[in-house]
Amino acid sequence: MINFINAFWVGGLICVAIQILMDKTKLMPGRIMVMLVCLGAVISFFNWYEPFIEFAGAGATVPLLGFGHVLMKGVKEAVNSDGFMGLFSGGFKAGAVGCGAALIFGYLAGVVFRPKMK
Repeated sequence: MINFINAFWVGGLICVAIQILMDKTKLMPGRIMVMLVCLGAVISFFNWYEPFIEFAGAGATVPLLGFGHVLMKGVKEAVNSDGFMGLFSGGFKAGAVGCGAALIFGYLAGVVFRPKMK
């Protein structure tokens, strides 16, 4: 039960912090999203993200910080197995499933709900 509570308040705190950043600065949402992915990769580089995931569960893995962590984790693994070329392939291999799922489910939602351009 405590896992659900931690996931809820940590994920909510991340969302609140980003909403405040969006409301109080002139940063565009795309730049904030890139900043979050990069921040997640940096935190992962220093090996601080795994303990964060153990504590917060889905509250840490679902936001864009988690995507940065997945990319960095894939790069680390690919560099260890493939050497220098892993820098270029690791992030793609690690993030492919999530990106593919987002594309497929986004397409299906578009087909089911028939969005209209304004």
